[in-house]
Amino acid sequence: MVDTSDPLIARDIPTCDESLAVIRFRRPEEHGIDFCQLLDSIQSSWMSRRNTLVVPGGKMYVAMKMILTPIIARMMEERKSG
Repeated sequence: MVDTSDPLIARDIPTCDESLAVIRFRRPEEHGIDFCQLLDSIQSSWMSRRNTLVVPGGKMYVAMKMILTPIIARMMEERKSG
């Protein structure tokens, strides 16, 4: 994490262990996002708002895979049938 009161003071790029990924969902109900499953599956994650998931930087790949895989699969199926 970088102190945003003076972000230029940071000398190094933060590592994954020092980072957080904030994932905001515009309309989670439309995509069938199961927040309970995500929270159970991604260690040390939490909800900062009803549509915002916060995950440790090192877990970002897992989170994105869990969130995007079903959405992309659904888009591909719609493309085939359309």
